[in-house]
Amino acid sequence: MSVNITVRIPRRLAEKMKKHREINWSEVVRRSIEEYLRRLEEVKRLETPAELLEELHSLGVGVEDLEPLPPDTEEKYYREMVAEEWRRVRSTTQAR
Repeated sequence: MSVNITVRIPRRLAEKMKKHREINWSEVVRRSIEEYLRRLEEVKRLETPAELLEELHSLGVGVEDLEPLPPDTEEKYYREMVAEEWRRVRSTTQAR
């Protein structure tokens, strides 16, 4: 069983969305909510900093990996991540 919800967005955003009618925006919102909830549940599961560090260590993340990168490198990685996420979202909507 499903439930309808109403989401209020700025007019400018709605106008941009109308330019991409091929995208199932309901699916984009649904997946975004699912992902957000999944992340919340993961954060709740790790209650203390020690548990978080232990979890990161089990995933192969070392202390040296937690050092901040130079701002230009961080920005480069951020842009790459956004581009990959956009490709992922587009691929889920084009199959319809």
